[in-house]
Amino acid sequence: MGLRPDALPDFPWDTLTPFRATASAHPDGLVDLSVGTPVDPTPVVVQDALADAANAPGYPTTHGSLDLREAVVAWFERRRGVPALDPRDVLPTIGSKEFVALAPALLGLGEGDVVVHPRVAYPTYDAGARLSGATPLPADDVEQWRDNPRVRLVWVNSPSNPTGQVASAGELARIVAAARELGALVISDECYAELAWDEPYASAGVPSILDPAVTGGSTDGVIAAYSLSKQSNLAGYRAAFAAGDGAAIARLLEVRKHAGFMMPTPVQAAMIAALHDDAHVAAQRDVYASRRTVLAHALTTAGFRIDGSHAGLYLWASRGETWERTVAFFAALGILVAPGGFYGDAGRNHVRVALTATDERVAAAAHRLVNHR
Repeated sequence: MGLRPDALPDFPWDTLTPFRATASAHPDGLVDLSVGTPVDPTPVVVQDALADAANAPGYPTTHGSLDLREAVVAWFERRRGVPALDPRDVLPTIGSKEFVALAPALLGLGEGDVVVHPRVAYPTYDAGARLSGATPLPADDVEQWRDNPRVRLVWVNSPSNPTGQVASAGELARIVAAARELGALVISDECYAELAWDEPYASAGVPSILDPAVTGGSTDGVIAAYSLSKQSNLAGYRAAFAAGDGAAIARLLEVRKHAGFMMPTPVQAAMIAALHDDAHVAAQRDVYASRRTVLAHALTTAGFRIDGSHAGLYLWASRGETWERTVAFFAALGILVAPGGFYGDAGRNHVRVALTATDERVAAAAHRLVNHR
């Protein structure tokens, strides 16, 4: 195992600087729909729990408190249809991005190993593979890697960032079965699971990789990663967790102990409160649903096609041109969006439009799109 920062590409967001300058010059101000960072208040129930736990003079444990891990187990059963997880097989993480970036290295992957991730995907899957010295393999079809003995880790992202696509239980089961044949680990990034818009997922829920219908009742070789940043407006808390395969969690825990990856005690208390309270999640979902309706109407009126986008905090939009032309179009209207090309070559003709702006800014963006000439 060895971290290889020299293997990383240039940070893609830096290329948005000139577009941001153009958009910021709009007379009515910038509408930033490029980054999915929450803008609504952190729920009071969570703030209160954080404050009540503020007197925390001692070190927390890397494994987190039993109360936190039991809250995660209860949440999985209540919200995701995953029964009987063992609290020992739950690991708090300091946000989900650090987990995604470091998991390959912490699991001992390196030169000669292959890390599979979706073709259009959150860039950190690729970056994490490169940091460990492994080789990233963008692939959507199991047949592209099922016979490759070098595959050690397979990333799943459902609902997808940026496309909003949702994998069915059957699709997930096929991935898990193929990975198990190779002895590879599957990690599913499920951070947007509580934000499903289209059926059947809006009613039945988004399938988890840990669902018995996917795993056959065993979590061997399977881990789910989740974050409270989106559902609970806790991005600033760095509150996330992973759960599943006991041996892999134990390996991650052992290395993280040596590295000092400890979630602060007050944040753990805040997570417990958030995991036990479904009301604030439903309320926030309604807020995003309203913004999504406004932006979707404006985009289609302006000639855009919305693909996927069945769940999550983004609209995956295209009008059949390169992202450079589309981002420039939005920038001229004072709107900043994320280029699809940041998420892989297969996304070059799309842009990602975030729902994470205030109602007033979303309304401003919609007005500009509908009335542009």
